[in-house]
Order: sequence, then C-alpha cells, then structure tokens
Amino acid sequence: MDIALSNAERAEVLTQALPYIKHYTGKVVVVKYGGNAMINEQLKQQVMEDIVLLHLIGVKVVLVHGGGPEISELMNKLGKKAEFVDGLRVTDKETVDIVQMVLAGKVNKTLVNLLEMKGGKAIGLSGMDGRLIEAETKDPRLGYVGEIKKIHIKPVWDLLNNGYIPVISTIGCDREGNAYNINGDTAAAHIAGALGAQRLIMMTDIAGILRDRNDPSSLITGLTVSEAKALYDTGVISGGMIPKVDCCIRAIEQGVKNVVIMDGRVPHSILMELLTNEGAGTWIKGD
Repeated sequence: MDIALSNAERAEVLTQALPYIKHYTGKVVVVKYGGNAMINEQLKQQVMEDIVLLHLIGVKVVLVHGGGPEISELMNKLGKKAEFVDGLRVTDKETVDIVQMVLAGKVNKTLVNLLEMKGGKAIGLSGMDGRLIEAETKDPRLGYVGEIKKIHIKPVWDLLNNGYIPVISTIGCDREGNAYNINGDTAAAHIAGALGAQRLIMMTDIAGILRDRNDPSSLITGLTVSEAKALYDTGVISGGMIPKVDCCIRAIEQGVKNVVIMDGRVPHSILMELLTNEGAGTWIKGD
C-alpha cells in the first residue's frame, strides 16, 4: 500500500538518513544479486533504483550477479537437462558456453541497461575481462565449475574511480583460456575482500538467519564470526545456508568490515539496510 507523505515528512526522512549517507559516501559496497529479486520484475526495478540512489550520493557500489534460473530456462529450451552435485551445477563444455551466453550476455547487459535507464552510469564485466576472476577446476566431477585462485581487482577499481557502477557476471577463466562457472556468493565474497569493502550485501530468498526456520519472527539480527560458527554445531545454520555463511565469514577474514544476509523479496531492502537504523536481515562482523 502506498503511503502519502507530506513535504515536511519527506524532508524529515531525508534528514534521518543523513548520518548513514555520510558514513557510506566514498565507501565500497558490494551487492550480490540473484534469486527472486532478480526474477520478479517489480523487485528488479526497485533493486536498480536502490543501487542508483546509492551511486548518486557517492557510494561506490559494485553489483555481482548470478542467473541460475535463466541458465536452466535456456538449457531446457535447448533440450539439455540440468544436473547438480552438492548444490553445484554440473557444467560440461556445452553448458559452460550456455552459462557464458546467459550471464555475460543477456543478464549482465539487461542489468547495465536498467541501471542506465534509472540514471546511473554502469559498465558490465565478466570475470574473464582483465582476468578479473582467475580460476581452476574445483572438482573433476563438476566439469567446468571453477575454484577461485586469484582476483585481479584493478579493472573494478578503474571503473569505480571513474564514476561507474561495475556489474560483474561470475564467469572465471584459467591461463589456458578455459571458462568456468563460478558460484555467485563465492565470487562476491572474494571481490568484496579484494576491494576491502565496507559492506557486502548478500540478497537471498529468506529473511536472514532464523533460530527456528519455521518462524520468521525468530530472525537473528546480528552475529560475530565466532557466534555464527557456533550455530553450525547447534543446527541453526544448516543446509543451503551453510555455504552462504561460509562466504560471509571468508569475506570478513579477507577484510570486509561487515556482511549482511537479507531478504531480496522485500522492496527497497538495500536502502533499509544501509540508510535506516532498523536494517534488514542478519549482519555478521568480525569478533
């Protein structure tokens, strides 16, 4: 439901956001984008608006995106069945070509175009550009699924320092010229670490880390790395949340100040997280 605000109320909202704007202006924020927020067209528009607003107030935003549903959709159209091992897509030579077409092509350029239409300045990169994501085979059973060896971050800094929003698709490469499918969360963690980002935002399809996965009101709003690791043993962090939290911890160990896992299905959740005192989701920081 739309809430009509008077001009005075709008001014008050902006005034309350000022301390947060001052805190993040000139700082690097990496957003990992995927899931329902990418599939739902209205949410996609709102995510792009959030990113452009941050960009216009001086935040150095980097957008790292996935595109799993789009990859599966094209594979289905081509009559190729998706296979997964331990949650990772088995990627043969034909599949890695499809992944490259979808992520570095259609998805990446669609997001760049949306950001430009909203008033931002964006340039798309894949992890193959400037050998940004150097990778090697993660597991022979998975084919061309990559393990990140090194991040060559200079192309991203060049774009940030020239006033652009880098939009990065998670395709890696090795020195022999092979392309690799890279897990989006893992890539975002490594890129945020290489940038020494102030904040890494991991957009997901759930509210954050829940003490009781069946009870949305049991959201844990904040954890230290040690507290997060302890929740593995109790089973609070389990299943698909384990690799996501692993990526958060890796990012913090590589120098990211703060990571948040938040619900990308909530309209304008990025602005709620960065520019209000309530935030959105579960933050994790160093001990």
